[in-house]
Amino acid sequence: MPTMFVRLAVAGSVTAAGVAAFSIPAIAHHSTAMFEWGKEVTLSNATVTKWEWTNPHTFLYVTAAGKDGKTERWAFEGMSPNHLARAGWSKNSLRAGDRIDLTYYPLRDPRKGGFNVTVRKADGKELHQLPAGD
Repeated sequence: MPTMFVRLAVAGSVTAAGVAAFSIPAIAHHSTAMFEWGKEVTLSNATVTKWEWTNPHTFLYVTAAGKDGKTERWAFEGMSPNHLARAGWSKNSLRAGDRIDLTYYPLRDPRKGGFNVTVRKADGKELHQLPAGD
């Protein structure tokens, strides 16, 4: 009887560990359905307030004048640091106070933000988040 109990306990522990190992990556990533993928919009003359070089996604926060002239805050999700590093980005690519123009895929809801596609810096240098054709 104790041998059967030990076998069941070990089997249960192995099963639980397996379920945990496969469930963590599944909840760590989310869908891109919240963005209007492929509908590229331009935001000109924005000021970087924060650039977060974090996993699993980078985040860019800017302010820009709205249609009424009032300053509005915007938030943009981006690709992972690993992906962006291969595309020429770094944690120092953007700094608070930088003036930029950017393109993005907007959110499907009315919040101000979306998925960042490109950034054009004041010196004319362009940084791309996605490979050409995506």
